[in-house]
Amino acid sequence: MSTIGARPLTTGPPARPTPSAAQTAGSVSRPRPWAIVCHTPLLAMPKMKTHSGAKKRFKLTGTGKVHGHHAFTSHILEKKSPKRKRRLGHDATISKHDAPRVKKLLRPG
Repeated sequence: MSTIGARPLTTGPPARPTPSAAQTAGSVSRPRPWAIVCHTPLLAMPKMKTHSGAKKRFKLTGTGKVHGHHAFTSHILEKKSPKRKRRLGHDATISKHDAPRVKKLLRPG
């Protein structure tokens, strides 16, 4: 057998000794300092947040409708007539089928 290119066998890091029964019998489990996440009680649920992308794109009217921006307004505007571009500049009412999904994103809780 040739030793060219052969590596010595390594066993890895030394194994940690296991505690004896006498050492673990009187031990008390304490919370680890890195496991404490928050100073609030554990029963408090986290706050629900409004979807930040939805609140930038949609708004609710007083009657509960959802308004958003029209599509086709960002580029290739030369071929669109001024009348069409004016109409697209106003807010569009989101369809009644998509409105519940948007409202779910907009509600704070």
